[in-house]
Amino acid sequence: MPVYTVHAPKTNSADIAAADRFAFVRDGFHVWAALGGVVWLAWHRLWLALIGWIVVIAAIDSAMTELRAGRMTIFLANVLLALLLGFEAASLRRWTLSRRNWRQLDIVVADDEEAAERRFFDRWTAKQHALGNDQPAIDRGAPPPPRAIAGQPFSQPPPLPQNDIIGLFPEPGA
Repeated sequence: MPVYTVHAPKTNSADIAAADRFAFVRDGFHVWAALGGVVWLAWHRLWLALIGWIVVIAAIDSAMTELRAGRMTIFLANVLLALLLGFEAASLRRWTLSRRNWRQLDIVVADDEEAAERRFFDRWTAKQHALGNDQPAIDRGAPPPPRAIAGQPFSQPPPLPQNDIIGLFPEPGA
């Protein structure tokens, strides 16, 4: 199953109003990043990664041309770089999100992005609901008594039975 990381922009609190901006980044190989690297990087607005990608491709192609490498060698080098981008595409997205001051909220395992969203929001809303419905403490007037007060029923636990057996059988060896 694919693994998704959930990212949210840094605000004062991750509340329900910011939920529409959450980003789900699938870990693993991205085929479209490998096939169309420049377009994929631009589509996901990874501008620094796009500039770096263009510089690296241009530098490697020009260096291999200067070294008089054949067309097939240059093509294989470009294919290897495309595969590298396909494998590291999710890491580039996470790096860009962290550089933009987004924080990682959770990791979700699901079949697809829709199931990952459903699973994450089920957990996240339950946690938000639990945090928001905390009842205030009730002042009972005095602190609880300490355990070592003689004569109080709560001060000492009851003694364990000596000959009785706790369990399913009333007699030993039965």
